[in-house]
Amino acid sequence: MQSWRRRKSLWLALSASWLLLVLLGGFSLLRLALPPRPQPGASQGWPRWLDAELLQSFSQPRELPEDTASPPQAPHGGSCNWEACFDTSKCRGDGLKVFVYPAVGPISETHRRILASIEGSRFHTFSPAGACLLLLLSLDAQTGECSSMPLQWNRGRNHLVLRLYPAACPRTFQLGQAMVAEASPTVDSFRPGFDVALPFLPEAHPLRGGAPGQLRQHSPQPGVALLALEEERGGWRTADTGSSACPWDGRCEQDPGPGQTQHQETLPNATFCLISGHRPEAASRFLQALQAGCIPVLLSPRWELPFSEVIDWTKAAIVADERLPLQVLAALQEMSPARVLALRQQTQFLWDAYFSSVEKVIHTTLEVIQDRIFGTSAHPSLLWNSPPGALLALSTFSTSPQDFPFYHLQQGSRPEGRFSALIWVAPPGQPPLKLIQAVAGSQHCAQILVLWSNERPLPSRWPETAVPLTVIDGHRKVSDRFYPYSTIRTDAILSLDARSSLSTSEVDFAFLVWQSFPERMVGFLTLSHFWDEAHGGWGYTAERTNEFSMVLTTAAFYHRYYHTLFTHSLPKALRTLADEAPTCVDVLMNFIVAAVTKLPPIKVPYGKQRQEAAPLAPGGPGPRSKPQAPAPDCINQLAAAFGHMPLLSSCLRLDPVLFKDPVSVQRKKYRSLEKP
Repeated sequence: MQSWRRRKSLWLALSASWLLLVLLGGFSLLRLALPPRPQPGASQGWPRWLDAELLQSFSQPRELPEDTASPPQAPHGGSCNWEACFDTSKCRGDGLKVFVYPAVGPISETHRRILASIEGSRFHTFSPAGACLLLLLSLDAQTGECSSMPLQWNRGRNHLVLRLYPAACPRTFQLGQAMVAEASPTVDSFRPGFDVALPFLPEAHPLRGGAPGQLRQHSPQPGVALLALEEERGGWRTADTGSSACPWDGRCEQDPGPGQTQHQETLPNATFCLISGHRPEAASRFLQALQAGCIPVLLSPRWELPFSEVIDWTKAAIVADERLPLQVLAALQEMSPARVLALRQQTQFLWDAYFSSVEKVIHTTLEVIQDRIFGTSAHPSLLWNSPPGALLALSTFSTSPQDFPFYHLQQGSRPEGRFSALIWVAPPGQPPLKLIQAVAGSQHCAQILVLWSNERPLPSRWPETAVPLTVIDGHRKVSDRFYPYSTIRTDAILSLDARSSLSTSEVDFAFLVWQSFPERMVGFLTLSHFWDEAHGGWGYTAERTNEFSMVLTTAAFYHRYYHTLFTHSLPKALRTLADEAPTCVDVLMNFIVAAVTKLPPIKVPYGKQRQEAAPLAPGGPGPRSKPQAPAPDCINQLAAAFGHMPLLSSCLRLDPVLFKDPVSVQRKKYRSLEKP
């Protein structure tokens, strides 16, 4: 009897030890279902599965041969890397300049528009001798023809072969020292830090603008988290993570249960999208999941994640081992709602910033290469992985997040407490003496710059002010107003027209509002856009309504970074449009800020009499009491160039505390704002 009790105690102890071992091992495996965070400055390819040591404690190595480290295969470019096969000395001075080889023979409409997109970018040059990078655009899937070796190949040095679609024919020449940017390259052939991994784009992918993310509800319904599983024959099916099924593993013997649904062609509303890593064609499902806000769960992927060198995919995707279905399902089910929300929000940001159009994919590729050229002065990870993204945070302006208007909240900082007033004097303007005195009286004014764009000679005398006053001789173009002048020493700019009329109190209060919203425009006079059903296009008006979507730059605060975007990021055709149609420049500047921030401007109070007498727009005639009529095609041309309508409407106006309240005037800080 005693011997039986001892055996029973021993059996219970062994069972408890085994259970504890399984639980500890299980939790380790669940943690490994989430990829590790990449190290700064390191090549950030796919997160590798790190369960080899754990699995060896449960089985013999010969039972799981795929876990053992296999010798790396030689990449298709031999031993090429960035230092050995790219000559950065050609990029000194102007940075990355790209020459695109002209197509031989007839080209498709897609090819033509891609060439136009590159030629309209700040990277393009028409001179191959002055180029830092020579680009060979290969659209085999579009044309059905193979690319031939260009005459200036030079063994591929400083060349980039760009393949947006899988090649339909074998390579007809040796790549040599050329970089390759192709869709979903295999892990074995990809050269980290040298090649560029592109997303697998459908042939109908928009070339510009692109559709927005489809996520409408960031948080899943309480207690329910759906899986969407891509199928070999195409389409999707769904399953509940709370079920005991192994939806992608045929070896599971459990009853699938009622949690699974039938085949669907379109991506259903799901929280997690399971995508196989074995089939290259499954990579095309990755972008579909990203746009839908469905968190991609990649099962032992064999292809490189797009732009993995700069994008931190641990914030938007999950890499899992397909041999551990139960552990992965448990990890997904136990994921906190806050983590799910963060992942889904990041999918929408990445989709909109880098993948929603072919143009963004191409520009992201060139931006990655430019970061390699700049080295330590390139974009930090925060700029790549936080809104608005590296394409809209130009490294030519700064590489410090604190210098941009978008990251003050994340950095725990505030903009400096001073501004620069930039007063534009257009013909037949006179020196704005009263305006200069009113602005100089502001306690926050650091300097006044007068941009003289007038045929008349400069006045010999200017009013004495308590702040420095500088006169800049302009080039008689409206776009001169938004040039990044080196004499502007503050982050905040107060853009003014010589005919504007402001009081010192209005300037002070508007600047304090801008300090709380440094990424947005803060102005006094507004416009609103609308869809005109009768003409089938966009229109805009200056008529006072309950909503607005633009503020006039004749009196507005904004960050000086938007001058850099206006001058160095906009296509030259849009700046030319602004010069030819001066009333269009306000719309264009509001387009830029709205496209970057995804937010409307802010209106502050303005004197009624001055509002009725204010100029309509730069160079525009007369009062603005009637709806605006000039340049009816301006807003439609801009919407076509941007690929979408970025403007957002708002009904918010910020007033001072006690504004027009029935209290003693002595208690109010901005008393002059209420004067008629």
